[in-house]
Amino acid sequence: MGSDDATRVADFYERLAEWYDPLATAPVVRGWRAMAADELSLSPGDTVVEMGCGTGANLPYLRERVGPGGRVVGVDLTPGMLEQAGRRIERAGWTNVSVCRGDAARPPVSEADAVLESFVVGLFDEPATVVDRWLDVLRPGGRIVILEATRSDRTVAAPLNLAFRLFLRFSSPGGWTRWRSPAVELDRKVTAAQEVVATRTVERQYRTLGCGLVSVTSGRLK
Repeated sequence: MGSDDATRVADFYERLAEWYDPLATAPVVRGWRAMAADELSLSPGDTVVEMGCGTGANLPYLRERVGPGGRVVGVDLTPGMLEQAGRRIERAGWTNVSVCRGDAARPPVSEADAVLESFVVGLFDEPATVVDRWLDVLRPGGRIVILEATRSDRTVAAPLNLAFRLFLRFSSPGGWTRWRSPAVELDRKVTAAQEVVATRTVERQYRTLGCGLVSVTSGRLK
């Protein structure tokens, strides 16, 4: 992500930080997050990095799985999001969970047993390159999980697809000014990210949730 793009994204989400957390921790979304954490197959003592941690909605699930002897690191660009994540950590009293400001497109971490991202792939111009960098962070045999929203291909989900497209117009940086549908662009980017996972990992798994609107893609580094 270029410096101008990074600034634009950070400014956009800074404005949303106060109301973002209730959406990120809604009951149905919590279920998706727990499932994504399970797909990481974490063990006590592991180090896991979340790229684009936002307000820290995934941190409880990751901390629960690595235990007090593990380490959880969240990376995000937006100070307002990180402030809320920091408050979540402080309230829980976790001493092995931390967040740092940084561009997930160029991870400011060097080594981890697992990498998680949720709903951030659409922010990157070249998601395939970014996911490659995330995989480079992993130790041999490490796991990656990509939790993303896309349009559903199920007939019964047609009304949901319409709502999803409108949601993206409001919730994406520059959504109303793009000539191309944010939903179409997001589909393309998620597919590109999934293809990198398919190329560089084994023990791959793919599943859909929420009437096909949410996907969980995982794999173990070759």
